[in-house]
Amino acid sequence: MESADRDGLQLPHLETFSKAAELSSFTAAAKALRLTQAAVSQRVQALERALDKSLFERRGGRVLLTEAGRKLYAYAQRILDLHQEARKEITGHEPPVVGEFEIAASSVPGEHLLPALLSDLGQKYPHLRVRAAVSDSMAVMAQVERGEVSVGLVGRKADNPHLEFRFLASDRMILVVQPSNAFAKKKKVTVGQLAAQPIILREAGSGLRHCFEKSLERAGRALTDLRVALELGSNEAIKRAVLRGVGLAVLSRYAVQEELASGRLKAVVVSDLHCDRDMYIVADRRRVLPLPARLFLHFLEAHPIAVPNP
Repeated sequence: MESADRDGLQLPHLETFSKAAELSSFTAAAKALRLTQAAVSQRVQALERALDKSLFERRGGRVLLTEAGRKLYAYAQRILDLHQEARKEITGHEPPVVGEFEIAASSVPGEHLLPALLSDLGQKYPHLRVRAAVSDSMAVMAQVERGEVSVGLVGRKADNPHLEFRFLASDRMILVVQPSNAFAKKKKVTVGQLAAQPIILREAGSGLRHCFEKSLERAGRALTDLRVALELGSNEAIKRAVLRGVGLAVLSRYAVQEELASGRLKAVVVSDLHCDRDMYIVADRRRVLPLPARLFLHFLEAHPIAVPNP
């Protein structure tokens, strides 16, 4: 009778290994595969013994692939893909893509881009499950680095050797005012004129706040030159404050499309303040992405985001 591993030529438990690599956790892999954590650990150890190589670095409840593990993962995906291809060829049926992944996003991409993206993704892959959370850019990057989410959508980059950034969409910051504000009748204002008005800002750590501060620096100004009336943690809260006449605000054009179209807010050009930015997809280069996250990235590449009118 033929041995189960053909005299050691076959590599055991590649699916378990791949799931642990994608989730950076034996516990999460066990849950996804409906195994015990002990069973996942035993399978990974059996694979490591077969190769005489350590495949994971254990770090406080999380696991990261070693160099040998990263090499094996690429081969494991090819092998598992061939299994799927063989099944499809023989049975004539292509199994649906199933799975789940977690994503975090900062306010603008999370509130104004992600809902439509996930709706379109769901039409193409109806069996994918996505869990999404919205916070600020720095918090999203921290979640990605800790392995709590597979990918993030953010409004800025950070100098972090563990993170890699891919272009998502371009954005422009617009000064918006209540229609009854004196600025609403002006075509252009200067930063000097803006400094005399109460300003409502996003919190420190947000991509919008970072972009605004950098644009002030380029204009030879700083936040200390402005009359900061409020700092709020969401674009919706800022819009409500502007509508109530609390002050002016610089917001993403994605966030104010409806209000500008309806006339509830007016956009004013600040002649010496240029605040365009790019938004990014962020992932941890030390980790491999699960198939659902990879499909999400491929979907984004195939469906570039349209830029709204100013």
